[in-house]
Amino acid sequence: MALARILLLLLVTVASLLPPIASQQAAATKCEYRKHSGHRYRHPVGVRKIVVDASGAGDFVSIQQAVDSVPEGNTMRVIMQINAGTYIEKVVVPASKPYVTFQGAGRDVTVVEWHDRASDRGPDGKPLRTYNTASVTILANYFNAKNISFKNTAPAPMPGTQGGQAVAFRISGDKAFFFGCGFYGAQDTLCDDAGRHYFRDCYIQGSIDFVFGNARSLYKDCELHSTAQRFGSVAAHGRHDPCERTGFAFVNCRVTGTGRLYVGRAMGQYSRIVYAYTYFDSVIAPGGWDDWDHTSNKSMTAFFGMYRNWGPGVDAVHGVSWARELDYFAARPFLGKSFVNGYHWLTPDV
Repeated sequence: MALARILLLLLVTVASLLPPIASQQAAATKCEYRKHSGHRYRHPVGVRKIVVDASGAGDFVSIQQAVDSVPEGNTMRVIMQINAGTYIEKVVVPASKPYVTFQGAGRDVTVVEWHDRASDRGPDGKPLRTYNTASVTILANYFNAKNISFKNTAPAPMPGTQGGQAVAFRISGDKAFFFGCGFYGAQDTLCDDAGRHYFRDCYIQGSIDFVFGNARSLYKDCELHSTAQRFGSVAAHGRHDPCERTGFAFVNCRVTGTGRLYVGRAMGQYSRIVYAYTYFDSVIAPGGWDDWDHTSNKSMTAFFGMYRNWGPGVDAVHGVSWARELDYFAARPFLGKSFVNGYHWLTPDV
């Protein structure tokens, strides 16, 4: 009996010494993969092509007109060839219109832009709030965008200013793929809201939390460029429960620009952000990471990981004890398309 008590006491003591990341991995084993969730991939039937040209040389002069022409319950891959030009309009692809592709002529020449801020008044006279400021909102599944840029041209707010959030792009649908796209704004540029997404060779520019949301997304070969004048932050993830399978993984990316940056902030209690094989310029704030409010003990529950990063700012990324350098086995789930179940819905060439 005495030996049993000694062993029990030893186990409790060892458990109390485990770092937060170990307890998070234990929680993941318990509940994150308890059941498979999400939509099964349903292949579109056929292809329809639409040309959008601001000068009138296509089928439509605005992107929203082209979206409106897609029938409810669409089952075809609708490729919208959006010719070079600046399209000053607010665009929404509703959930009832899946399989839409925005195909630009190049992210430097095909641009969609609008200028709403969270403090601006909507049609009902109330402030829009952050999520409704997006220049482009995608609520549908199976959306693709290639070689096109999305901008919110509202002026950058001063740090601490209320109502200055201005989203360039919001993706809330599942299984979305982005290649060669640009996202330009200041505070809250890219609202990576919900679903599984893959961003490849994209450029994302902003100052404060310019990638934010609670999606499960892989960013590969992307540049994250800060325009912050003083302090700023790259990513804020909103995972609120250890059983959510969400997170942001940045692989082989570049973090550049101005200001002093936090690379990640714990917007949710169980925020999950991983950087791997990523270059950090000398713009990283001391500490590298932020637990958002300093009162919720998120440093004990957030999953902030690094794996084989490099550059003059990499030492600052290791500036807090609760952001850990991962070994290969801990990093592997975040390194490839499998993180977003991509082998089931992405083509082999991406």
